[in-house]
Amino acid sequence: MKLYVLLPERVLLETETVKVRAEAVDGHFCLEPRHVDFIAPLVPGVLSYVTPAGRTAYVAVDEGVLVKCGFEVRVSTFKAVAGDRLEILQAALAQEIRQLNEAEQATRSALARLESGILRQYGRLKTVLQ
Repeated sequence: MKLYVLLPERVLLETETVKVRAEAVDGHFCLEPRHVDFIAPLVPGVLSYVTPAGRTAYVAVDEGVLVKCGFEVRVSTFKAVAGDRLEILQAALAQEIRQLNEAEQATRSALARLESGILRQYGRLKTVLQ
């Protein structure tokens, strides 16, 4: 099978696989090449896949959708991190969370500056109208 992990801005992963394991809202499941076509809403967690060489690799995914059609499995999600070992994946996730927290703090700071600027302008306007 061919596995694709798709993010809004790019293709994170495109690889051959013989087995895919993931978690949907109603529990874990496993897909192999001859399984029926399948659609599942994914919950945040770890998707694993086995390469034709027998190596297991992992992808941490946010909520998303998995579609198996024929010999293709496509996963569409907003955020994902791929890794060969769970320890590396854990470190990559921690880094991703730190970056998101920094971006969130910068956004909150910009929003606070915008709000204070609006309040200052409102105060000036109120003074002029009185």
